[in-house]
Amino acid sequence: MNYSQKDKLYNWHPYTQHKTAANFPAIVKGKDALLWDENGKEYVDAIASWWVNPFGHSNQVIADAIYKQLTTLEHVLFGGFTHNKAVELAEKLMTILPTNQKKLFYSDNGSTAVEVALKAALQYNYNKGIKKTKIIAFEEAFHGDTFGAMASSGISFFTEAFQGSLLQVDRIPVPTTGNEEKSIFELKRLLATNDYAAFLFEPLVLGAAGMVMYEPEALDKLIAICNDNHVFTIADEVMTGFGKTGKTFATDYLQHKPDMMCLSKALTGGTIPMAITSFTQEIFDGFCDDDTNKALFHGHTFTANPTGCAAALASINLLQTDQMQNHIRRVNESHLVFENKIKNHPKVKTSRVLGVIFALEIKTESEETYYGTMRNKLYNFFIEKGIILRPVGNIVYILPPYIITENQLQKVYQTIEKALEIV
Repeated sequence: MNYSQKDKLYNWHPYTQHKTAANFPAIVKGKDALLWDENGKEYVDAIASWWVNPFGHSNQVIADAIYKQLTTLEHVLFGGFTHNKAVELAEKLMTILPTNQKKLFYSDNGSTAVEVALKAALQYNYNKGIKKTKIIAFEEAFHGDTFGAMASSGISFFTEAFQGSLLQVDRIPVPTTGNEEKSIFELKRLLATNDYAAFLFEPLVLGAAGMVMYEPEALDKLIAICNDNHVFTIADEVMTGFGKTGKTFATDYLQHKPDMMCLSKALTGGTIPMAITSFTQEIFDGFCDDDTNKALFHGHTFTANPTGCAAALASINLLQTDQMQNHIRRVNESHLVFENKIKNHPKVKTSRVLGVIFALEIKTESEETYYGTMRNKLYNFFIEKGIILRPVGNIVYILPPYIITENQLQKVYQTIEKALEIV
């Protein structure tokens, strides 16, 4: 019995209906943009393993930093202690985050980074004796699977079983081209009630919705409205952060900066689970009080894990190299060339590119569900051809490691073109 068969005996996988799922390929090795399974089959990882591996698999620079840290200090509790790597990482992040971000709270994944931000927004108002108990988010948003993040997500089948147990979240339309005024109108209408603690959003790109994109100018207007109404803004940069959009953060495109930012995924280059929520000084000060009960009582066993901090430092240093920035530009240019070629294909409804993100929407006669027949057919086709892509309904997207080669990218593009012939 091989690993793939044994896996089915024991393991429960995410987002999987196991009654209908086939055996999964068992990956045993990865290098750069490639993965190999136990049978020696090679795959191009065209989505950077859920958007976390911008510098490729088994990156030697990050591996060396992790090894060095493991042989010095693998972990120490962050409650009542600190350590040099947490301080060094904080200093590094302060040089690349928007200048209004002053304090960092460490956790372990993107969902909990969002959870920390939501709790901070709600408790800040509670500490001040202000009753603001609701959150605003975008329709179609996805922020994670813990309860606050799940409540803020607009993809209904992920959350419908828990509707009676969630925070109250009201949604506004995504300000895509032509919908900007409607989005602004709905935000103003909600804020008139003075019930809202925060507006949570994925800046410029809604990842799980199918790489839905909108313009920075529209988001700037929404943030400005929140600022005028004393409502905190939370940028969920879990997917977009660390170069995906062509800038270090998607919020770097904005004039108005958010009050909080949520970071994870590519933070450690895809090596060790880690997340960070950053805050303005004003928010942090809302928890500083002689009353101990006004502290933010939230924590994780592996908060600010030294090994994770070392990986994050190495990852950020890699991102800032001229070589890596050139890779980002190269991938973006290749995407634009491919988009220009494919956008007029008779089966392509829309296409879009931002940074290293490419997406196209396939024309369908009826509405395609998230894990519907077309999606499954496409996914299986890509896996058969040795390409790891996870379509969202009828939307196919590419978000590769920055170091993917041109030949590997061309293979991905060509496979997508072939896939259009089977749908």
